[in-house]
Amino acid sequence: MSEDSSAAQSPTEYIQHHLTNLHGMIGGNEINVDTVVTGWLLGALVFGGLWILSRGVKTEGVPGKAQAFFELLYEFVDAQVKDMFTGNRRWIVAVSFTVFVWILAMNSVKFLPVDFVGVATHSFAHAWKPVATADLNTTLAISLSVILLMIIESIKVKGIGGYIHELTMTPFHGGNLIAKIVLLPINFLFQMIELLSKPLSLALRLFGNMYAGEVIFLLISLLAGAGIFGVLSGAVLHAGWAVFHLLVVPLQAFIFMMLTAVYLAMAHESH
Repeated sequence: MSEDSSAAQSPTEYIQHHLTNLHGMIGGNEINVDTVVTGWLLGALVFGGLWILSRGVKTEGVPGKAQAFFELLYEFVDAQVKDMFTGNRRWIVAVSFTVFVWILAMNSVKFLPVDFVGVATHSFAHAWKPVATADLNTTLAISLSVILLMIIESIKVKGIGGYIHELTMTPFHGGNLIAKIVLLPINFLFQMIELLSKPLSLALRLFGNMYAGEVIFLLISLLAGAGIFGVLSGAVLHAGWAVFHLLVVPLQAFIFMMLTAVYLAMAHESH
């Protein structure tokens, strides 16, 4: 977005423009192009960088700074999973680490100046929403993927019969056949509510925090239109809100990672 177009917009139009996704059509389905491109690009950069880094891992001597940083990050995730799951946790740690690093990367785009991405993409896109996790499609897709993995792991551990038994015979246990038949639809309803609430809570928590943060950044940016005092006040508030997000950005990634690990560990529990 150019400065001229920005100046011609009302405050409401300015905020709406920055919170509008760039839409596109693939196979007759509408997608948010900016979300897909940003998310996949960050994923390719982060995990491509990790792959390149893994090619030169030092098993002896002093590791490089990048290797040491990601080793500490992996060990941190591993320690969190170890505290909640005593079995073979390698797969759970891998999924949790992937989720943590990817969400952290997408959240970190929030630290870019509000109009930076708009100026960079103005020549080829009328709108570009830079923070992928401020799009409910992103957070819901990752959440549903986690729950799908949880279901697959649960079936793998308990078998299809054991998983169906868990869906229909818990949390209420009947003492006889008639009681079990009566309680079956109630148990199934409770299990479905629990199953559906997990991806919704995961998705809405992350989306709500990131979206609200974007709105506040935009509201602070509008102070620049109030003269020199507005510019100075906006700069101070921007700095303060950015410092606050130094906690929020990794914290939201951490919460999502922890709940991912909890749900995958729960797949190994028997009721």
